Amino acid sequence: MSGDDRLFTPRFFVMCGFSFTVFLSAFQLFPTAPFRIRELGGSTTASGLFLGFLTYASASSAPVTGRIADHIGRRAMLLIASAVVCACSVAYAITSSVRVMLALVVVHGFFWSGLLSASSAYLTSLVPARRRAEGIGYWGLSSIAAVAVAPPIAFWILQQGGWRWMCFSCIALNLLMGAIAWTLDEPPIERRERNPSPFLEWRVLILSVSLFLYTFGYGAITSFTAVYADAIGVTPKSIYLTTLAITVLCTRPLSGALADRIGHRRVFVPCLVFIAAGLGLLAGPVTRGTLVTSAIVFGLGFGTAYPVFVAYVLHDIDAHRRGAAFGAILAAFDTGIGTGSTAAGWLIQQFGFPIAFGTAAVISAIALPYFLVVDRKLRG
Repeated sequence: MSGDDRLFTPRFFVMCGFSFTVFLSAFQLFPTAPFRIRELGGSTTASGLFLGFLTYASASSAPVTGRIADHIGRRAMLLIASAVVCACSVAYAITSSVRVMLALVVVHGFFWSGLLSASSAYLTSLVPARRRAEGIGYWGLSSIAAVAVAPPIAFWILQQGGWRWMCFSCIALNLLMGAIAWTLDEPPIERRERNPSPFLEWRVLILSVSLFLYTFGYGAITSFTAVYADAIGVTPKSIYLTTLAITVLCTRPLSGALADRIGHRRVFVPCLVFIAAGLGLLAGPVTRGTLVTSAIVFGLGFGTAYPVFVAYVLHDIDAHRRGAAFGAILAAFDTGIGTGSTAAGWLIQQFGFPIAFGTAAVISAIALPYFLVVDRKLRG
């Protein structure tokens, strides 16, 4: 293999370590925050608003933070965002007010988008174009591995030491994020390109609505599968998220390389079918086996869909515009998660878990025809 096609470089592994740390911190917070809000007297709807507010703030700010990262440098954005997220973790540990938690998570969400857009743009500068889906897929394994281990760790810390000790764990990880970001250098090619260009990548944003449709269900899963398991007496409470993460870890290395060979679009389309089917399994009577089966089916689609979609749309994006492109992608992605989390919280409170997840399945199913029609129109 030529040097230009080399995927696994030292900087690639540093970015894997950075993403692992980011998601290890985040997925200790996300599944435990609903329990903390309920402990403080908040409703199920308020619990859903925590992740909802974070992702809405991230979605609305992602085009801005992505563009800023293109301008000031991805390393600088990662350092600033790591520092602010650390400050938010300190505040979560101190406050005992639901309203303050929900206000803090808006600030958290703004800089969360900075972390994701800047790290994604930085990573794609390291990956050979011919191996883009494979490279993004392997890099994504670091975050998925974090998602696999973070919830059980968080619930163990919560049980043994309480909410503040869980926050202290996040604080330590946030400091480590900043330390890793400090070691990065900015690729020279990214600094040279400063051509005037539109603020938003509109084509990417329009096509990314398909991500909004299928991440609606992921928002519900992230916020409420642990609560669902607890409600029906299934242990451990994190079984769904852990199974989902393991499924992605096992399948993504193969699916990314396959997509680079046969075409990213050909792999993305069946992913959307698996996502809707996995959510549909949660719309009926649920047991431990149903949770595990749903997590596997959903994971087969969800784990592959994002890196394949990104590789597909980046074909037409210049290197100096990748921050803006990822901002557009994250805007749709996070809006879907936030809407799903918020809507699921209300639907669960009013009608129960099956209705909430059934609604998510229907909305996710719309992603396939939307993508096929809009992609054809944009490319036509």
